[in-house]
Formats: sequence, structure tokens, C-alpha cells
Amino acid sequence: MTMSNDRGRRDASAPASDLFMPNHAMTALLAQNWWAIVLRGLFALLFGVIAILLPAVTITSLVLLFAAYMLIDGLLALIAALRAARHHERWGLLILEGVANLAAGAIALVFPLATVLAFILLMGVWAIFSGALLLVSAFRLHAGQGRWLMGFGGAISMLWGLLLIVWPLFGAVVVTWWIGAYALLFGISLLMLGFHLRHERDRSMPSGTAAAHP
Repeated sequence: MTMSNDRGRRDASAPASDLFMPNHAMTALLAQNWWAIVLRGLFALLFGVIAILLPAVTITSLVLLFAAYMLIDGLLALIAALRAARHHERWGLLILEGVANLAAGAIALVFPLATVLAFILLMGVWAIFSGALLLVSAFRLHAGQGRWLMGFGGAISMLWGLLLIVWPLFGAVVVTWWIGAYALLFGISLLMLGFHLRHERDRSMPSGTAAAHP
């Protein structure tokens, strides 16, 4: 009985360990579709450049995309509520969710600037609150355990939160720049990965067939 239990535990843990093992089939599939990875990298680079050069256009587009998502999600919640009511199931929370999502989507669609400002102000309040918690926690640490580092982090967080509340439009531009910087780094990494996979694929193929497969 003990041996069978041990074998069962090993079998149950095998799939989890396999997630971190090299998979030749997946590698070959990615190498064959290297162009799709490069294309994703190019789109990410394009989005990053637009986000950095045109932050107002970028953040407005993101708000409108959020509004469209909330409107669609609200309609789906209302449809689910109606179906639940027909089957004599609980539908009150679904109705409430649908109405709330529709209201949020409508506000974001009609007042995109107000939506951006509300989001930035919420970020500022969160930064001040989390920074204050870090400062309080820093005083409970011993001096040799990184008290000043935690205190410095809390002070920076509170300062950033104050800047967001005092100059929310500046904060919106900075947040858009961060998104653009992330998109640029992400796109560069995908481009490097895609061309590396192409190089490895060409190296593993016979010399005559490598030129025939772009």
C-alpha cells in the first residue's frame, strides 16, 4: 500500500515538474512560426513609439477600449440575468453588475478625460497609503535590517502619490510613457527571440532546404 501511494505521489508531481523542462516539440513549433513572434514584436514597438510620442492619443484610446469592454460586459451580464430569471435562478447580482458596468462604460465613453483623472487620482491615493504603511513598518525594523531602505521606499511612494494628486495630467503622461517603455522592451525581446529562433531553425535544416523556407 505504501509503495502504491509513493508511486501515486510521484505521478501527481510529474506534470508540475515537466512544465519547467525543455520541450523539443514546442521549440520546433515556435521556430517554424518565428515570423509571428517577430510580427508581435513589431506591433509592440509601434505601440511603444506611439505611446511615447503621442501620450494623449494613447491614453484616450485605452480609455475608449476600456469603455467598450465595460459596455459589452454589462450587456452580457444583463443577458445572463434574464436567462437566470427565466430558469428561476438568482439574478439580482447579475442585474446589478450589468447596470454598474454599463454605467462605468458610458461614463468612460462620454467623459474620457474625467475617467483618466479618476484613475490617476486613485493611483495617487494608493501610492500615499502604501507609502505610509512602509514608513510605519520601517520604524519597527532594526537599523541593520534595512530600515532606511524601507523608509526611503515609503517616502518615494508618498511623494509620487502627492505629485499624481497635485498634477494628475502630468501623472497620466508619465504612466503612458511607462506603458510605452514596457512595450518597447517587450517588442525588442520578441524581435530578438524571433530572429534567434529563425537562426536556430536554419542551422538545424539541411543547407538546400533552408533557403526555401523563409
